[in-house]
Amino acid sequence: MSSEDPTLERHFRGHRDVVTALDFSPNGKQLVSSSLDHTVMVWNFKQQIRAYRFVGHSDSVYDVCFSPSGNLMASASRDRTVRLWVTNIRGDSTEFRAHHAGVRSVSFSPDGQRLVTGSDDKTIKIWKVHNHKFECSLPTHTNWVRCVRFSPDGRMLVSCADDKTVKLHDVQSASTLHTFPELKGSTTRVAFHPSGTCIATAGSDSSVRIYDIRTRKLLQHYVAHSGPVHDLSFHPSGHLLLTSSADGTLKLLDLLEGRPIYTLHGHQGPVTCCGFASNGEYFASGGNDKQVMVWKTNFEPVDQCESLDVTQDVSHRQPLDVTVSVPDDSSEEEEVTTVESRGGAKGRSHSSDVNGNQKNGGGSQDDNAATLQQMQSSLQHIITQLDTLTQTVVILEQRLSLAENKISDLANNQRATR
Repeated sequence: MSSEDPTLERHFRGHRDVVTALDFSPNGKQLVSSSLDHTVMVWNFKQQIRAYRFVGHSDSVYDVCFSPSGNLMASASRDRTVRLWVTNIRGDSTEFRAHHAGVRSVSFSPDGQRLVTGSDDKTIKIWKVHNHKFECSLPTHTNWVRCVRFSPDGRMLVSCADDKTVKLHDVQSASTLHTFPELKGSTTRVAFHPSGTCIATAGSDSSVRIYDIRTRKLLQHYVAHSGPVHDLSFHPSGHLLLTSSADGTLKLLDLLEGRPIYTLHGHQGPVTCCGFASNGEYFASGGNDKQVMVWKTNFEPVDQCESLDVTQDVSHRQPLDVTVSVPDDSSEEEEVTTVESRGGAKGRSHSSDVNGNQKNGGGSQDDNAATLQQMQSSLQHIITQLDTLTQTVVILEQRLSLAENKISDLANNQRATR
């Protein structure tokens, strides 16, 4: 394997079921993932920083993403809600009932002011982030909406559904601009090219298609996998496309040459999700094996983002296989701090911070401080409970005394009447 080949940098175990989606933080220091185990997890790339498990949803979490600023995370769940998490470990979050059925997809607009959701109720909805105010609905699909994403300029949306169509929408007018029919199967994921000039679709028929949204025509068609394609992600340069599949592999497609250049083996079983970091230096994958893997791209950086103008079929030249052996300790879970959101609005945690550039997890002194803080918090909570119990006992004693006085008065009145 040459120095330019992708390499596996980190692997994380902590989820207890299939990993459904993942997203890098804008600063590239963290990765968030969602799972059928009802949780969202934040992984820190500094080895001394623990992972954080965010608990709040009551059912499977289908999608998760960071806001453009990195201050919020949004998660979509089968429990019909969307939850917005503040990226700290106090468990601060807000929840709103977004749809009448499970929410499959959630995504921020490029300016972070809006949120778009797609659901099994067949609708797409747009919301204001700061007050969760509903803006509009796009009921154009006739089956479950699997994925919906904003264009890089925030003016359009692309969506896919089990009605075997991919649709392009105008945000301002809340209207559908065009429908791309997927002929052989349904589409599970869609993504805009960084230039905003074309879209990519991941199909259940094992294919990847790239359409020009200006001419509304098919640009490229890849059948690189031997199983359904679950997810895809453009490199920020726009020259590469990363795909993940039920066949247990990841593929890197060179869009300028029109061919797959790498096949990556690492997961045991289907690879359910994948994504590039914003600088393209790393990419990540998640799978049915409950693992999250972080890979280093090892490509020369490309500064400019070029649009794709060449219409071509995929070349049949074979990609280079890259197989990685996950170390034997992969069965061991990461040290995880559970962060519970209580009451749908705010929750409490039992640690200090989630950001890798802040304290906690940096050494024994920080661990001791965090433990002491936890003990003090627990002690304060016990004292508060004891005060409440004491006040309750006092009130009960007062009521008992009043009852005794009433009984005594009734007895005296009865004696007087005799």
